[in-house]
Amino acid sequence: MAAIKLNVIKPSVNNMTVRVFLRAAKLDFSEHDVYGQTRSAEYLARAPSHLTPMIETADLPKGALWESCAIMQYLCNKHGLDGFYPKDPETRAMIDSAMFYLIGTFYPYLARATYPALNFPQYPGEVGHSDADAETKERARKAAVEAIAEPLEVFHMFYMGDKPFIGGAKPSIADIRLAATLEFLAVIDYPLPDWAKTYMANMETSLGNAYAEPAADVRSYIDFVKSQRQ
Repeated sequence: MAAIKLNVIKPSVNNMTVRVFLRAAKLDFSEHDVYGQTRSAEYLARAPSHLTPMIETADLPKGALWESCAIMQYLCNKHGLDGFYPKDPETRAMIDSAMFYLIGTFYPYLARATYPALNFPQYPGEVGHSDADAETKERARKAAVEAIAEPLEVFHMFYMGDKPFIGGAKPSIADIRLAATLEFLAVIDYPLPDWAKTYMANMETSLGNAYAEPAADVRSYIDFVKSQRQ
């Protein structure tokens, strides 16, 4: 029996993040597709948040943990994976900051911009979740698209600088989170800057099948969604 049980919904880039990480880290895990099951009594008993990705392992106080960044941080700390999450306080601070900036600033813009096209439900309180008319919702979506460029450039100029990755010479957990997130922009044909295209190509080259296999599920879903518009 695998030491880690990973519960996922495969078209999600949040889930892709941990799927890539576990493969790249070569940890012992089993993967379970829980699409359509996260509101079941059985799942809620383990994860009352009903979120994915969610890992289960006997070592955790409650036996379960969700949130992609928290999962990667925990497993790096648990297994001494310093290559993905260096122990140097300053280097680690930059990785943590990049992940929190992504979750707190970049991802909300990206979700508002892409979720309507992905047929994903938007969050309560958002214009897209309200009873506003279609024109108002589309104006809000376009505003989110326009807002993406600024935080994206922050990753480039501040977190990466002249380095190929946020982690320096090789990808860190912050890089896995960012690259996976950028996959969703394909659904709206967002014009990624050249540096971001190179960055994503370098991520896939560096991590090989550990990246390509989970990415294929996200890309297949995006291709399916786009085909339905025609």
